[in-house]
Amino acid sequence: MTIPRLEIRNIKRHFDGRAVVDDVSLKVMPGQVTCLLGPSGCGKSTTLRIIAGVDMQDSGEIYVDGKLICDTIFRVPPEARSIGLMFQDFALFPHLTVSENVAFGLTGPKKARHARVNELLERVGLTHFADSHPHQLSGGEQQRVALVRALAPRPSIMLMDEPFSGLDDRLRDDIRDETLAVLKDEGTAVLLVTHEPGEAMRMADEIALMRDGQIVQQGAPYNVYNAPKDREAAAFFSDVNVITGIVEGALTDTPFGQFLAPGVPDNTKVDIIFRPQHIKIDFDRGGRGPEPTPSDGVAAKATVERARFMGRESLVEFKMDFDGTLLKATVPSVFLPQVGTPLWLTVRRDRCFVFKH
Repeated sequence: MTIPRLEIRNIKRHFDGRAVVDDVSLKVMPGQVTCLLGPSGCGKSTTLRIIAGVDMQDSGEIYVDGKLICDTIFRVPPEARSIGLMFQDFALFPHLTVSENVAFGLTGPKKARHARVNELLERVGLTHFADSHPHQLSGGEQQRVALVRALAPRPSIMLMDEPFSGLDDRLRDDIRDETLAVLKDEGTAVLLVTHEPGEAMRMADEIALMRDGQIVQQGAPYNVYNAPKDREAAAFFSDVNVITGIVEGALTDTPFGQFLAPGVPDNTKVDIIFRPQHIKIDFDRGGRGPEPTPSDGVAAKATVERARFMGRESLVEFKMDFDGTLLKATVPSVFLPQVGTPLWLTVRRDRCFVFKH
């Protein structure tokens, strides 16, 4: 059985009597990228600071390669933990050249240090900036320098706190992909903190979704996205539509037909959640819509309230005839029906989630 490169067990941290990190446990395997994902203030960065050794937990333990590095009594100092750090502001030394920045944490013979610096700068295409200073570089170039500086001492673990947030949107994806490739080549275990679901989905082998100091769901990106634990988890990854119903006999009647609610007591109010891309749109046929199907249920009539082209897709907002609810649908490419157009909507049953209200 493979030993986790990083393991934290039951970490707790309180500030002013409030649990900022509340019984968090997590494993990161060698070569794995795990994302701590959640809204601002949920405890992500505090967890990272505790692992790095710049903050101290109130209880719990931290292990690297199966060896204890920190509990509330024993504590390996930060510089001896073989952990690299990357933060939002890059924290490059302005008075040092790019080469000197990358070499800053290296020890050993000068020749070996020089070879390691050249190897890393070549890997990220910055050899020609070796003698430049940070202010002469673009944001993306500074990010690359910060990355290879953190990797230079060959840390077994890399902690990254919103490292791409200062980059332009158009540049960000390229830098993320390049960073991921370098980290994978080095075989480094990575714990990345982000509040952006798209970033987590793009980079992570595993996502740990945090809320109010706790990890509420953990798993592969596909599983966390397609099997959310609750309404808040579903809504964190994308816009969602919500309709409500009352359970009777493990079924909920709605204008879209019946939905299964196994194990939910009768007379319980439930929310039926589905994403905009899982709505199917059909044309009105003299006041009639498409016939019901097992996969899409019953069609419900709606009127177009607004339609916008978003580049890769069109976003159409509908007002439902049955109760005036507003629902959103996304359609690939261009679909811009006129306001007031009557259309019929169905919802894919295998893409709906039923949660207690």
